[in-house]
Amino acid sequence: MTQIKTDAADLTAQLVRCASITPNEGGALVLLDMALTSAGFTCQHVDRGEVSNLFARWGDKGARRTFGFNGHTDVVPVGDVADWSVDPFGAEIRDGYLWGRGTSDMKSGVAAFVAAAIDFVTDTPPDGAVILTITGDEEGDATDGTTAILDWMADNGEAMTVCLVGEPTCPNHMGEALKIGRRGSMSVFITAIGIQGHSAYPERANNPVPALAALIDRLSRHNLDRGTDHFGPSTLQAVTFDTGNPVNNVIPVQCKATVNLRFNDRHSSASLLRWINAEADKLTEETGIKFDLTHKISGESFVTPPGDLSDLVAHAVKVETNRTPILSTSGGTSDARFVKNHCPVVEFGLVPRAMHGVDEHVEIAQIHQLKDIYSRILSDYFA
Repeated sequence: MTQIKTDAADLTAQLVRCASITPNEGGALVLLDMALTSAGFTCQHVDRGEVSNLFARWGDKGARRTFGFNGHTDVVPVGDVADWSVDPFGAEIRDGYLWGRGTSDMKSGVAAFVAAAIDFVTDTPPDGAVILTITGDEEGDATDGTTAILDWMADNGEAMTVCLVGEPTCPNHMGEALKIGRRGSMSVFITAIGIQGHSAYPERANNPVPALAALIDRLSRHNLDRGTDHFGPSTLQAVTFDTGNPVNNVIPVQCKATVNLRFNDRHSSASLLRWINAEADKLTEETGIKFDLTHKISGESFVTPPGDLSDLVAHAVKVETNRTPILSTSGGTSDARFVKNHCPVVEFGLVPRAMHGVDEHVEIAQIHQLKDIYSRILSDYFA
């Protein structure tokens, strides 16, 4: 009897209809639990804080080799619904595209690897295990999502040999790129503290605005590096500058700015913080203005060296798309930054369209193609 295949596009549509705005689960993980359990997966809900996550395994715990997939079902808010031409959670199909929040980031990716995994273990049960880790906290602070699943796995003797994160990776065409790493990301919040006074009597005050402007200028002009083997040059961007001063005849007591850094493997957050603090200390000596610095680290840079895992994925992409993907480390952060502490990890997914924007959508043909790629990866891995 012919096995009925799991329709990844239909599963994507079902997931889109779940209004799973971080941290609300919205029914998405319950839906996936039902589908995976019926296919023989052992499922465990790993909840921490306000966040729900799902761990699913087919095969024996402690198998000699275990292929893992990671993804998220939570989505960002839709903004003003009136700006949308479709119901953000209606999963409308139009002109060969599926429309709605989360279609490209990344419910289609989750649906594709869930469908591929279900069909693979049903049709050709492998000598090994398949693990799916699906979080509801990737778009939020990411403190109780994939990290919670990995903590639970460590406590319960669960492990992946390798892992593929299904985030969108292709800039314009399916198969263009797979990610073997990510840049580090850190924001530094700077407060310059001076002495308030009347703007007509600057000698009686110490204006923090020029000092902070000078610091931002020095940081922005500094050439951090020219890139490394797998990364482009590191960058620092000033993203805010504000005194909060409502009047024009008062020298403010303080001024604030924020810089965001995206850095390669030549640096760490610690080394960059030492540099920024040193520059601030120099200006304190020159101007008498004190600087108070706080920071938030989203992730350190990392790279999975090209090898068996990237070759496996690249081969499957080449066969299914007739494109050889470049090995990329561009873009923002993803949960691969947590998975890399557990096992080798790469990322491959489809072309994002209006990701996080109004009228987000995905080409239905790409969802099917992505499932085919994931299916081939599984088949080749366990061959």
